Amino acid sequence: MAVEVLDERDLQLIEALQCDGRLTAERASEVLGINIRTVRRRWSALLGDGTIRVTTVRERPPGLGAMLLRIKVLRGKVDAIAAALAARDDVPFIDLTAAGDEISAVMFTHASTRSGLLHNLLPATKAVTSVEAKTVLHVFGEAPEWRLGVLTDEERHALTAAPTGTSTVDDTDLSVLAALDDDGRASAASVAERTGLPESTVRRRIAALARTGALRTQVLFDPRRAGLVVDANLWIQVEPSRLDSVGRAMAEHPASHGTVATTGQTNLQVAVWVRDLDELYHLVTRDLGALGVHSVDTVLVGRAVKRPATPPRPRSPR
Repeated sequence: MAVEVLDERDLQLIEALQCDGRLTAERASEVLGINIRTVRRRWSALLGDGTIRVTTVRERPPGLGAMLLRIKVLRGKVDAIAAALAARDDVPFIDLTAAGDEISAVMFTHASTRSGLLHNLLPATKAVTSVEAKTVLHVFGEAPEWRLGVLTDEERHALTAAPTGTSTVDDTDLSVLAALDDDGRASAASVAERTGLPESTVRRRIAALARTGALRTQVLFDPRRAGLVVDANLWIQVEPSRLDSVGRAMAEHPASHGTVATTGQTNLQVAVWVRDLDELYHLVTRDLGALGVHSVDTVLVGRAVKRPATPPRPRSPR
């Protein structure tokens, strides 16, 4: 089914929220030169019908690492295995490949803990033919940092507040952040009602958390609404001495919404959104080719099963 692509003005206003999820209509109007009534009306429509959702980004607890899984599955069994994985709190990202016989997933795990999923559950499942697990060594770029690219550099800079100072997040801050999890634009009055805190306290805490960078937001929406209909994972082999420079370069690529260094023979994974297969071809041959990588395994995503707003709370080690 064809997906209706949003117009340029909507995309500008979405990227403005990518820069600052709690951006005011007044500031957006001032920087973008869009009538303030138009800003309010369009944001209200985009948020009201679920086209976009602004959520907070929870920091991953210390000691909690990530593994990338490539799970080969018998045809006809992939949906059942994906559904079982989706029910787990420690598996927040799941993609089904276009080929229909592989699941790509991210699993959060403690480095010192033996994973029951990897060592017991998956190997014991007859429908699973192979499992490849790669530990994430370094994160170059994550989805909350991705931008649509319809604003100018000057507009993006003006709308993005640089964190200043440092703060210690206490229990009151944590309760405020938890109340903002599902709606990063919730009003101070709404958060006060949910937490039982005075509205003045909530307003002050939100301002301090945003100022120091402890309150981070992201905009969730279907990239196809921006004309980005091809979703792909690139498993790249890079010379170790060039891994850092190539990783940094790909994290800055406008198509990349996730770039990490991993263990294994392919040691760099990049998730991209592009408009069509021609654009993907040029990304692989021209952009990656210019960086001198050894090889690229390009895997098209057929369906995103699970892509959460925030990292899950860690499970008890087992």
